[in-house]
Amino acid sequence: MSPVRRCSRTACGRPAVATLTYVYADSTAVLGPLATYAEPHCYDLCAEHSERLTAPRGWEVVRLAPDPAAGKPTTDDLEALANAVREAARPPQQQPTVPEPADRGGHSDAGRRGHLRVLRSPDS
Repeated sequence: MSPVRRCSRTACGRPAVATLTYVYADSTAVLGPLATYAEPHCYDLCAEHSERLTAPRGWEVVRLAPDPAAGKPTTDDLEALANAVREAARPPQQQPTVPEPADRGGHSDAGRRGHLRVLRSPDS
Protein backbone atom coordinates (compact mmCIF):
# COMPACT_ATOMS: atom_id res chain seq x y z
CA MET A 1 0.00 0.00 0.00
CA SER A 2 1.36 3.40 -0.97
CA PRO A 3 1.82 6.01 1.79
CA VAL A 4 0.65 8.72 -0.66
CA ARG A 5 -3.12 9.11 -0.93
CA ARG A 6 -4.40 9.09 -4.50
CA CYS A 7 -7.18 11.00 -6.21
CA SER A 8 -10.61 9.43 -5.68
CA ARG A 9 -11.68 9.97 -9.29
CA THR A 10 -11.88 6.81 -11.39
CA ALA A 11 -8.72 6.03 -13.40
CA CYS A 12 -6.79 8.94 -11.87
CA GLY A 13 -3.59 7.91 -10.16
CA ARG A 14 -2.25 11.35 -9.28
CA PRO A 15 -1.54 12.23 -5.65
CA ALA A 16 -4.37 13.92 -3.74
CA VAL A 17 -3.93 17.55 -2.66
CA ALA A 18 -7.46 18.46 -1.51
CA THR A 19 -10.44 16.88 0.25
CA LEU A 20 -14.03 17.32 -0.92
CA THR A 21 -16.92 17.07 1.56
CA TYR A 22 -20.63 17.52 0.92
CA VAL A 23 -23.01 19.27 3.33
CA TYR A 24 -26.32 18.00 1.98
CA ALA A 25 -28.48 20.02 4.40
CA ASP A 26 -26.99 23.27 3.03
CA SER A 27 -26.56 22.10 -0.60
CA THR A 28 -22.88 22.92 -0.30
CA ALA A 29 -19.70 21.25 -1.51
CA VAL A 30 -16.64 22.15 0.58
CA LEU A 31 -13.21 21.77 -0.99
CA GLY A 32 -10.36 22.25 1.44
CA PRO A 33 -6.80 21.18 2.14
CA LEU A 34 -6.06 17.47 2.23
CA ALA A 35 -7.50 15.96 5.39
CA THR A 36 -5.15 14.44 7.94
CA TYR A 37 -6.55 10.97 7.27
CA ALA A 38 -8.95 9.44 4.74
CA GLU A 39 -12.61 9.57 5.73
CA PRO A 40 -15.22 7.25 4.25
CA HIS A 41 -17.61 10.07 3.24
CA CYS A 42 -15.00 12.45 1.83
CA TYR A 43 -13.23 12.45 -1.51
CA ASP A 44 -9.54 13.17 -2.00
CA LEU A 45 -8.82 15.01 -5.25
CA CYS A 46 -5.67 15.79 -7.21
CA ALA A 47 -4.80 19.36 -8.23
CA GLU A 48 -6.39 19.04 -11.70
CA HIS A 49 -9.68 17.59 -10.48
CA SER A 50 -9.94 20.04 -7.58
CA GLU A 51 -9.52 23.00 -9.99
CA ARG A 52 -12.15 21.66 -12.39
CA LEU A 53 -14.69 20.82 -9.67
CA THR A 54 -18.27 21.89 -10.33
CA ALA A 55 -21.37 21.32 -8.23
CA PRO A 56 -24.95 20.53 -9.25
CA ARG A 57 -27.24 23.42 -10.13
CA GLY A 58 -28.39 25.21 -6.97
CA TRP A 59 -25.41 24.05 -4.97
CA GLU A 60 -22.65 26.30 -3.69
CA VAL A 61 -18.95 25.41 -3.81
CA VAL A 62 -16.87 26.69 -0.89
CA ARG A 63 -13.12 26.58 -1.54
CA LEU A 64 -11.00 26.83 1.57
CA ALA A 65 -7.47 28.03 0.87
CA PRO A 66 -4.79 26.11 2.74
CA ASP A 67 -3.02 28.00 5.49
CA PRO A 68 0.73 27.80 4.75
CA ALA A 69 1.62 28.11 8.45
CA ALA A 70 -0.78 25.34 9.50
CA GLY A 71 1.66 22.55 8.69
CA LYS A 72 4.43 23.95 10.87
CA PRO A 73 4.51 23.48 14.63
CA THR A 74 3.87 26.62 16.64
CA THR A 75 5.65 27.66 19.80
CA ASP A 76 2.51 26.65 21.72
CA ASP A 77 2.76 23.12 20.27
CA LEU A 78 6.43 22.84 21.18
CA GLU A 79 5.85 24.19 24.68
CA ALA A 80 2.97 21.76 25.28
CA LEU A 81 5.16 18.88 24.10
CA ALA A 82 8.01 19.95 26.40
CA ASN A 83 5.61 20.22 29.36
CA ALA A 84 4.24 16.74 28.65
CA VAL A 85 7.75 15.28 28.55
CA ARG A 86 8.66 16.99 31.84
CA GLU A 87 5.47 15.71 33.47
CA ALA A 88 6.11 12.15 32.30
CA ALA A 89 9.68 12.24 33.63
CA ARG A 90 8.66 13.30 37.16
CA PRO A 91 8.54 10.55 39.78
CA PRO A 92 5.00 9.87 40.98
CA GLN A 93 4.10 11.72 44.17
CA GLN A 94 2.68 9.79 47.09
CA GLN A 95 -0.85 10.80 48.04
CA PRO A 96 -1.32 11.32 51.78
CA THR A 97 -3.48 8.56 53.19
CA VAL A 98 -6.45 9.56 55.28
CA PRO A 99 -7.83 6.95 57.65
CA GLU A 100 -11.38 6.00 56.73
CA PRO A 101 -14.06 6.24 59.42
CA ALA A 102 -15.70 2.99 60.47
CA ASP A 103 -18.80 1.99 58.53
CA ARG A 104 -22.06 3.22 60.03
CA GLY A 105 -23.30 -0.35 60.36
CA GLY A 106 -20.58 -1.14 62.90
CA HIS A 107 -18.42 -3.12 60.45
CA SER A 108 -14.96 -1.79 61.15
CA ASP A 109 -13.35 -4.32 58.77
CA ALA A 110 -14.86 -2.72 55.68
CA GLY A 111 -12.56 -1.44 52.93
CA ARG A 112 -13.34 1.66 50.91
CA ARG A 113 -12.34 2.50 47.34
CA GLY A 114 -13.67 5.76 45.93
CA HIS A 115 -17.42 5.83 46.37
CA LEU A 116 -17.74 2.03 46.67
CA ARG A 117 -17.49 0.00 49.84
CA VAL A 118 -16.36 -3.59 50.16
CA LEU A 119 -17.97 -5.48 53.01
CA ARG A 120 -16.59 -8.78 54.21
CA SER A 121 -18.99 -11.69 54.25
CA PRO A 122 -20.24 -12.60 57.75
CA ASP A 123 -19.44 -16.26 56.91
CA SER A 124 -15.69 -15.65 56.71
